[in-house]
Amino acid sequence: MMFSNALTLWTGAVLILSISLWSCTTAQNDGAADCCLTTSNRRIPQRVVTSFTIQTGDGACRIPATIFVTKKGFKLCAPFPSDNNWASKLIEYILAGPVPKKPKGKKHRQQ
Repeated sequence: MMFSNALTLWTGAVLILSISLWSCTTAQNDGAADCCLTTSNRRIPQRVVTSFTIQTGDGACRIPATIFVTKKGFKLCAPFPSDNNWASKLIEYILAGPVPKKPKGKKHRQQ
């Protein structure tokens, strides 16, 4: 009789542990993906963009797109770079980094 109680207790513990692990795994996978559902051909000014990411059409995100992030933190969905010339030029601008400013002041004449 004691063996039966220990087996029942052990089976119950394993069952509770399995359910707990399964529910944690399910909760982590239920998060919604942050995707562009559509894109806009409206040009985005260089001065407002700080970074970008590329969204491929794989996985949870169904369409290929370029996600530009503005200085205020907004995410703007633009066409995939290979599909749009201005988007690829904006990516090149971001990758080039900041342009060094010319020093203000008197111009020196060369002799």
